[in-house]
Amino acid sequence: MPKETAVYTHGHHESVLRSHQWRTAANSAAYLIAELRPGQAVLDVGCGPGTITADLASLVAPGQVTAVDPSSDVLERAAANAAERGVENIEFATADVHALDFPDDSFDVVHAHQVLQHVSDPVQALREMRRVCRPGGVVAARDSDYAAMTWYPEVPGMHEWQELYGRVARANGGEPDAGRRLLSWARQAGFTDITPTAGAWCFATPENRAWWSGLWADRTIASVYAELAVAGGHATAGQLTAISEAWHAWGAEPDAWFMVPHGEVLCRV
Repeated sequence: MPKETAVYTHGHHESVLRSHQWRTAANSAAYLIAELRPGQAVLDVGCGPGTITADLASLVAPGQVTAVDPSSDVLERAAANAAERGVENIEFATADVHALDFPDDSFDVVHAHQVLQHVSDPVQALREMRRVCRPGGVVAARDSDYAAMTWYPEVPGMHEWQELYGRVARANGGEPDAGRRLLSWARQAGFTDITPTAGAWCFATPENRAWWSGLWADRTIASVYAELAVAGGHATAGQLTAISEAWHAWGAEPDAWFMVPHGEVLCRV
């Protein structure tokens, strides 16, 4: 099959990893946990810094987890995280989800969190995830939906952020509103036994809204996303600075509330 190129709009700036390292199986893969059993073989696609991966490994031990990502640098961070936690049943490798280098029927569970929104062909990615999943196993995917994100109060500049991110992500070959499309993509990939659900992150306490607004304020001016926005003619550096300031202003509001909705699919093979 032709090998597609996975794209990643955010890159791995510290402000991005700050977000990724907060993720756990409990807050980002709760829909999958009931499917996990000791002894299972798991493939974690697009594992990033590996915090969810380490949780999955603990839940299926002594089963083996294989964690893959296109970035060798972030895999080093994931391996270090696993070592710090004393989790030993994880193997790490670089991989392209469009053409996974594993035999058919290799895993009991194949998992991808916030991956399909960034790849050039999400249906092909799901076909590959299905191919390497054993009969009786499950393929699990969860992605956010940027156009459905909502917040309070209305702060000038926040809608500009939402619209800009959508333009940059699509110009980079992704689909930022992936969450609502997961069921459709799974059906196109050949799955017939699909359980679609939804989940959400909510940032509304003083501590977590400061954290969420701060990382997006930094990401808007200092990440690969910021470079793509300027290089692609989507925004000027000055406009990015204004959006970054809008994030800080929103985060300083005592009533600030932000919801990130996610689509989820559990696909039985």
